[in-house]
Amino acid sequence: MFGNLIILAFLNILSPNDQKNIHDRWDNELKKYVSDYGKVNYKKWNTNTHGIKSYIEALQQNPPKKNWSKNEMLSYWINAYNALTILLILDNYPLESIKKIKNPWKQKIFSIDETNYSLSEIEHKILRKMNEPKIHFAINCGSISCPNLSNDAYRSNKLEKQLEAAAKKFLNDESKNVFSQDQVKLSKIFLWFNNDFGSKKSLVKFINLYAPRKISEKTRFKYLKYNWLLNE
Repeated sequence: MFGNLIILAFLNILSPNDQKNIHDRWDNELKKYVSDYGKVNYKKWNTNTHGIKSYIEALQQNPPKKNWSKNEMLSYWINAYNALTILLILDNYPLESIKKIKNPWKQKIFSIDETNYSLSEIEHKILRKMNEPKIHFAINCGSISCPNLSNDAYRSNKLEKQLEAAAKKFLNDESKNVFSQDQVKLSKIFLWFNNDFGSKKSLVKFINLYAPRKISEKTRFKYLKYNWLLNE
C-alpha cells in the first residue's frame, strides 16, 4: 500500500515532464494524416483510429496539475481540443461539414476525474479564460475557414513560437483574411471573439504584428463568409 502511494506521488511529480512523451503520440498522428498546408486525410485516418484514441486516453489519464505552467496547460488543452475535434469527425465520417453532426460542440466527449467536457467548454471555459488570444489560430474546427491544423503537436517549451507562427500564417492566408490598399476583409473569428483582442486599438496593434500590410484604427473592417466545409 505504502509503495503504491509512493509510485502515485512520483507519477504526479513527473507528469508535467511526461507531456512531451504523451504529445509525441499526437505528433506522430498529425505527421501521418495532415499535410503541411493543413489538409486532413480523414479517409485514410478513418481506417486506423487506434493512435488518436490512445492519445486521447493518455490525456485523460494524465490530467493537468495545479503546479503546471501556463504553457503546459495551454499545450495540453489545445492538443486535446484538436484531437477531440478530429475524432468527432472521424466517428461521423464521411460527411461534408462538422455542422452536419448534431450539436458537435455541446457533446460531452472528454472526461477527467469524473468531470465531462464538451468542445465548447474546453474552448470557452478553459482556453479563453487563459487570456491568450493566439489560441484562436491554434485550435481547429475541422473546416476550410478555420486556421489550418498544424501537423506539429503544440509543446510547452516552444509554445510561444508556435502560436506566433500560427497567427502569422493565418493572417497571411488570403483565403482567410484579405489586406489590400482599398479594403480589409477579416475572418469572422475576429468578429466572434472580438472581446479576446480588446479594443479596436488593441486589435489593430495585434493584426499589425502579423499581417502582410499595416492598417490603422481608421480602417473599416468587413468580414469574409465562413466556409464550414470539411478541411480535407
